Amino acid sequence: MPQRTRIVGLDVAKRKVDGCIRSLGQRRSMPSTPEGQAELVAWLRTNRVGTAVMEASGGYERSWAEALRAAGIKVRIVDPKRVRYFAKSAGRLAKNDPIDAETIAWFAETFADDVARPHDPEREALDRLVKARAGLKELETQIAQQGEHRQPPIVAKAHAAIAKTVRAELRKLEAAIAAKIKANPVLARRAAIIQSVPGLADQAVAGVIAWMPELGHITNQAATALLGAAPYDDDSGEHKGARHIKGGRRKLRNLLYMPVMGAATQHNPVLKAYYQRLRTRGKEAKVALIACMRKLIVILNTMLARDQIWNPPARAAA
Repeated sequence: MPQRTRIVGLDVAKRKVDGCIRSLGQRRSMPSTPEGQAELVAWLRTNRVGTAVMEASGGYERSWAEALRAAGIKVRIVDPKRVRYFAKSAGRLAKNDPIDAETIAWFAETFADDVARPHDPEREALDRLVKARAGLKELETQIAQQGEHRQPPIVAKAHAAIAKTVRAELRKLEAAIAAKIKANPVLARRAAIIQSVPGLADQAVAGVIAWMPELGHITNQAATALLGAAPYDDDSGEHKGARHIKGGRRKLRNLLYMPVMGAATQHNPVLKAYYQRLRTRGKEAKVALIACMRKLIVILNTMLARDQIWNPPARAAA
């Protein structure tokens, strides 16, 4: 069989997908149906396409990715922001589905050396559970915030009923997350390593496993950048601007913020000593906490790479 090396860019929407094989100048639109998926697979096989690249699109990409993987076609799911910034940098301001498909293909060809995240159905299932829990936690917070203000009795009663249901569903999801991790030896081992770090409880551990599977397989610099905890320079000529964190995985960063605060101020001797040194040097509390988050992700990356649980040198805990 001839080697399939071409790339297709796919713009996935709710009801259809637009594809572009840029190297051949070919475009096709298929409906989001089993027949449409079969048509796409046949088109890609005919044109010897080996890799399909699509943006994360709120879950609509999942069924297409599953169909393509089942047909033996590699799938890369990329960050929509990266593709859009790429388009803007190239002066492409127009936006519609066929243009987006071509832009995704161009992006994929330009960054062909990017390593695709390995397909892991078990981790993806955990990802969905963790996302669902995060969504319910946001709803719980919104209801609590509205309850801080006096409401008409009927509204207060409705909020109380919803809050009760949300808490019950959260407990079910948390049990499902724990069971999913326990049932998979690889996930269970990662959980044991991460949870051995003082200050990280079940939900922070699940978030790290689900949302940062690259840990243990990348450099420390890449790990901090992926989390979005790496400070970037803002200098030009004689101007020396303040350094700020940018990009990264905001959901995981938000999830870790409170656990890191607890670890840096109470529970983790290494992070606590580091936090106190930064504060003594005049660093603002939030800056010091982000630095602790950066240190934590480096520690986790190293522990997972070495398959080691928490065991800092005695002097580090002093």
